[in-house]
Amino acid sequence: MIRSQFMKHQGKEFVLILFMTLLFSVPGYTQQKPNVIVFLVDDMGWQDTSLPFWTQTTPLNKRYHTPNMERLAKEGMKFTNAYATPVCTPTRISLISGMNAAHHKVTNWTSPQHNVSSDNDDEQFLPATWNYSGLSPKPGIPNTIYATPYPQLLKEAGYFTIHVGKAHWASIGSPGANPYNLGFMVNIGGHAAGHPQSYYGQDFYGNKPGKNTLQSVPDLEEYYGTETFLTEALTLEALKALDAPIKNKQPFYLNMAHYAIHTPIQADERFYQKYIAAGLAPIEAKYASLIEGMDKSLGDIMDYLKAKKADQNTVIIFMSDNGGLSLVPPRAGIAHSQNLPLKAGKGSLNEGGIREPMIVKWPGLTKPSSVAKQYVIIEDFFPTILEMAGIKNYKTHQEIDGKSFVPILKNANYTDNQRALYWHFPNKWIPEDGPGINYKSAIRVGDWKLIYNMRDGSTELYNLKEDIGEQKNEAPAYPEKVRTMAAQLGTQLKEWEAPMPVIKATGKTLSMPGLTGN
Repeated sequence: MIRSQFMKHQGKEFVLILFMTLLFSVPGYTQQKPNVIVFLVDDMGWQDTSLPFWTQTTPLNKRYHTPNMERLAKEGMKFTNAYATPVCTPTRISLISGMNAAHHKVTNWTSPQHNVSSDNDDEQFLPATWNYSGLSPKPGIPNTIYATPYPQLLKEAGYFTIHVGKAHWASIGSPGANPYNLGFMVNIGGHAAGHPQSYYGQDFYGNKPGKNTLQSVPDLEEYYGTETFLTEALTLEALKALDAPIKNKQPFYLNMAHYAIHTPIQADERFYQKYIAAGLAPIEAKYASLIEGMDKSLGDIMDYLKAKKADQNTVIIFMSDNGGLSLVPPRAGIAHSQNLPLKAGKGSLNEGGIREPMIVKWPGLTKPSSVAKQYVIIEDFFPTILEMAGIKNYKTHQEIDGKSFVPILKNANYTDNQRALYWHFPNKWIPEDGPGINYKSAIRVGDWKLIYNMRDGSTELYNLKEDIGEQKNEAPAYPEKVRTMAAQLGTQLKEWEAPMPVIKATGKTLSMPGLTGN
C-alpha cells in the first residue's frame, strides 16, 4: 500500500500522507464511537420553552427564555410528537429498560421509602398489583421489574458512563436505587428520591443537620453554604466528570438528569427578577427561572464540548420525563391551563401530561433546523442509543418494546402511521380525579388517540391532527374506530399482563378495555 502510494506521490506530499496514515492507525488515538448525552428535564411541559413545538408561537413560548434549546434545535432535529409517561419513574424505567410502562409494571412514581406504594386510597378500587419498588438489575427482588439497563451495555462496550442528578429508578433497599448497580461508573446526586428537598446551596440542598429528609440531595458538599443553585452545582460536577474520558479519548455516556423543574418551585435568583419585572406572578416567575437555569446548563455543556473539540462527536438528546405541572396550587392561574393548547398536565393521559419537548443533535447525521413530525415514545431511546453506539446483538433479560428512531434522524420525513403507542395508568396519583388523571389507559395510532376510563368504561376519541387540544370527543361519531382501537389496546395490555385495579365491591380484578371474557 505504501509502495503504491510512493509511486503516485513525491516529496512533501508523500511524507504528509505517510504521517497521517501512521498517526491514525495508532490504537486509541482517535475515538470512533460517538459520545452520547441524554439531557433529561423533570416535569418540563411541551410549552415551557421559547422554542415552539407547535405550528405557531404561543403566549407561553413568549413567556419563557430558553435560547440554548433554540440553539440546539438549529443544530439538530426537533421532534414535535415525542411522548413520555404521565409521571416520572415510569418514564425513567421505560428509558433505561426499553419497555413500555404497562409491560414493566412500574406504572406510578416510586416512593423513596422501602416497599411502600405511592398510590392514594380510593373508594372504588383497591390498588393494582404494580411494581412499586421500581427497577432491579438483579432477579428476585419483590415488587420490581428485573431488567438489563442500557448503561450497563454501554459500559461493557467501553463507554465511560456518568449519571448526574435525579435517578428515581427504585426505592431505598432495592438495588436499582443505586446508579452504580445500573452500569454507571460515576454517580453524582442520584438516589431514590424524586425531587430535591431544596435547590439552595445555603440550605445544603436539604442536608442541614437535623433538617434532612429522604429528599436531601447527596454528593454536593463542596457547595454547602454557597449561593450555588442546585442546577448549577450539578452542571459544574458533570463537566468535571467529563474531563477524564475526553482527555483519554474514551467514548462517554452522560445521563444529565436535572431535578429542575420539579417542585419545590424555588427561585433561581440568577433569572427570577426578570420574570417579576415582566409581570409574572411570583410562583410563575420562580417556575420560569427554574426553566432558564436548566437552559443555561444545556448551553454550558454545549460550550464545554466545543471548547474541548468534542462537540462534533457528541450526540445530545434533550427530553422531559412528563408534562408540565398544571395543578393549582402550587401553580398560579386556572388549573390545567398551563400547557395550552395541550389539555391538562402532569399525571394526565391527555396530551399536556405526556407530550414532551424533544431535540436531537447528531453531528453529521441530523440535518440542522430539521423538524420530525413522526411520533416516538420514551422506550424508543433504549434501542436508539445502543444503535448510536454501534452495539449490536446485545442480550437483555427483558423484551424490548421500543423502536429505534435513527431512521427518523436520517430522514425527518420518515412516516409510520400504523404504529401504535400505549399508555397505562391503573393508579391513583392525586386524591381528586382530573382531566385524564387517575385510572386511565390510552392508545395512539396515526392521528387518532383513544383514552379509556377505568372507572366507568367510557372512551374518548380525538383526532390530534385536527384537534391537538382534545376538545371534541369523536367517539359517538366513530363507534367502529372506538371498538377497533379499544380492542387493540386491551389485547396489548393483556399480552403484557398489565396490572389492573381491583373492584372493592366484588374483589375482582377489572377487565381489560375492549375485551370480553378476559
